[in-house]
Amino acid sequence: RVDVRGREVLRILPRLNEAVNEEWISDKTRFIWDGLRRQRLDQPFIRENGKLRPARWDEALTVVAEKLKATPKEKIAGVVGDLAPTEAVKALKDLLTAIGAPHMDCRQDGAKLGGERASYLFNTGIAGLERADAILLVGTNPRKEAAMINARLRKTWLAHLGIRIGVIGEAADLSFDYEHLGEGPEALSGLAAGKGDFFQALKNAERPAIVIGMGALTRPDGEAVLAEAAKLAGAIGAVKEGWNGFNILHTAAGRVGALDLKFLPAEGGRDLAGIIEGCKSREIEVVYNLGADEIDPRNWAGAFMVYQGHHGDAAARVADVVFPAAAYTEQNAIYVNTEGRAQMAQRAAFPPGEAREDWAILRALSDRVGKTLPYDDLFALRQAMIADAPSLGRIDQGPEAGAPLDLSKIGKAGALGKEPFLSPVGDFYMTNAIARASKTMAECSATMAEGAKAKSAHAYFLKPELHAALSQPGGAA
Repeated sequence: RVDVRGREVLRILPRLNEAVNEEWISDKTRFIWDGLRRQRLDQPFIRENGKLRPARWDEALTVVAEKLKATPKEKIAGVVGDLAPTEAVKALKDLLTAIGAPHMDCRQDGAKLGGERASYLFNTGIAGLERADAILLVGTNPRKEAAMINARLRKTWLAHLGIRIGVIGEAADLSFDYEHLGEGPEALSGLAAGKGDFFQALKNAERPAIVIGMGALTRPDGEAVLAEAAKLAGAIGAVKEGWNGFNILHTAAGRVGALDLKFLPAEGGRDLAGIIEGCKSREIEVVYNLGADEIDPRNWAGAFMVYQGHHGDAAARVADVVFPAAAYTEQNAIYVNTEGRAQMAQRAAFPPGEAREDWAILRALSDRVGKTLPYDDLFALRQAMIADAPSLGRIDQGPEAGAPLDLSKIGKAGALGKEPFLSPVGDFYMTNAIARASKTMAECSATMAEGAKAKSAHAYFLKPELHAALSQPGGAA
């Protein structure tokens, strides 16, 4: 629930949904609202003589259209960010397809996901975690990456005393007890080979659940890690009639919807790594960036970059043309959560200045390019979108219990690295453009950093004292 006065968001509150968040939201969700009004893009910009200058919509659209028409289709690419609504993803994919550009990717963190829908979903469902009787977390810190899911895990732990929860990855305070089985792929391989007491606990469980996080999948060996996790899931019987315990935990609000729409490289196309390499080698000349702000801006240095987004964040600062777009509170849109549940967001406020809804910008651009998209309103766009991905029309329906899944086709066998799994979320309060624009989030980030620094300093100075105390007769007591 978003409360506004005029164009200004004043408060964000939870809505009751027992299947997803119950009555909760995280404090970050609740207090991020001030970031929606700071550092906003409210008019188009064009780069001239190395600097961005304000421009009219007509001028900016013409510049981009002429660039797209003058560039060979095999040198055009598109990238989708983590907050993009499904309607915008559909419109951008249709535009790139009409142009004939095969290079596109929605996995800006490089996660090795795609293929069969159940292979990239949280198949157990968020509420379904309460039915699990043994749980393994691989390469994830759910307390930082998915607060509502961590709350469910704690609820399950409290309700089922004795439930065994294992963690492979960072040893962190998750607010519930768990067994730390190791830090990296070696521990996962051991389990997949049937070694250890925890493997038996998973195998003997009636409803075992494995949760694989982005910390395991965004590595160079991500596909091999995914294959190893799938092998383990098969060995313990995690997927069977009435139960699917194979779960991918996403950290991006727009990722599952984009995967549903197959915003992935077409035949002969490049993925994100290939697009970035193409920019450096000048084989990619134009990149359409739909809100992808978590990529090092230096990666786009060799290409003409069009940025469409709502904040003046990293990508906007290096763009050649900037299209100001609406934020998630300012447009009617469908998002798909980690469990594959399509959820409809309704506009709570209007975007600032000349900013426009994402899909409308792309529709206007397509007309200038001479590849007019076949929908003039949101209803027609959604009809076309649902035709491509029927799951997007099943609003608020969670995953099917025991959805069929061929575990043998998940991931790709290969060499596993020895590096430990690390959570992709370093600073909990600075994970997206809205958060980075929020004064409240900045204060939280600084406070937590100071707290961590003080804790580290305390531990450092405590050690000599503790050592001295233990050196005294009777010190151990």
